[in-house]
Amino acid sequence: MDSKYSFVQALLAATLFGLSAPLAKLLLGEIEPVMLAALLYLGCGFGLLTLKLVSRLAGSRLTVEALPSQNDFGWLAGATLVGGVAAPIVMMLSLKQTTAATASLLLNFESIATVLIAVLLFKEAVGRRIWIAVAFVALAGMVLSIEPGSKWIVSAGSLGVLMACVLWGLDNNFTQRISAKDPLVIAMVKGIVAGCASLFISWLSGGHLPGLLPILGALGLGFVSYGLSIYMFILSLRGLGTARTGALFGIAPFLGVVGSIILFGLTLTWQFLAALPLMIFGAYLLLTEQHRHYHTHEKCEHTHAHKHDEHHQHDHTGMLLAGVTHSHMHKHSTQPHEHDHTPDIHHRHSHDSHG
Repeated sequence: MDSKYSFVQALLAATLFGLSAPLAKLLLGEIEPVMLAALLYLGCGFGLLTLKLVSRLAGSRLTVEALPSQNDFGWLAGATLVGGVAAPIVMMLSLKQTTAATASLLLNFESIATVLIAVLLFKEAVGRRIWIAVAFVALAGMVLSIEPGSKWIVSAGSLGVLMACVLWGLDNNFTQRISAKDPLVIAMVKGIVAGCASLFISWLSGGHLPGLLPILGALGLGFVSYGLSIYMFILSLRGLGTARTGALFGIAPFLGVVGSIILFGLTLTWQFLAALPLMIFGAYLLLTEQHRHYHTHEKCEHTHAHKHDEHHQHDHTGMLLAGVTHSHMHKHSTQPHEHDHTPDIHHRHSHDSHG
């Protein structure tokens, strides 16, 4: 897929998720926080399940995606347990031991953790331009999170928030390893498991279900701002790799502030005005990156949705599928060539140097 579509998908994912914060604030008056998190994730999971069933009945293009295989279950289980269960629990326990201002600042470490794990653990190619972009996006998020008069406290809670960011960074990287498979199924599983885990935590802490209208509102918001956002995020992981998608997703808090200004009529603050040029410059570096060099695709065999392009030239016995998106097991022969590319599912090669 052309990387420009993947950039659009990352920006859509960030926009949908960023708007969840101001919209969820409207529901917090009637739903306690942990119960709201449970309903949002359940809306994500069951909303995508409904979409999957409807698309299957309608014969939609969404049904051509390859389902996760047995080899993918480890990555899917890891991403779900680490990002959907462990990270929220660590975050909730940590928030009891730190201030909201400190937590808001430290949460910007997720994009940095995502890139560090992608580079150090999964050997994804990230050059100086991407590191600078990540630094500017993270700095903009920190500026945006500053609360005048609040004290910044280093505590066990602060370390817990950082640990939650690392867990979410692992989740992003684990998910990228299976991003070639059906993103609806991946996001659906993560949403249902995370929702059930949060519901159980809410029950343990004495939470209770709100009225029908707030429940429906939370489920609907979860489907749009969590479900569709995660779906777009996984598609972007497929096309851009983890580091670039994670960095672009770092603009979500900024979009959340924009949504708050529109919805609640909040006035522009100095934090917003100071963060704006930093965020724009970081996004510009990401969106205008060009990575081109001579590289060799090693021989491999895998399954995913694809069209016939420069990387897919195999034959189909008795089938005319070259012009349409389809999914099946296929082989890639060794192919050396040069073109612009990102660390997508076909470009996970090593780099001796990259600037």
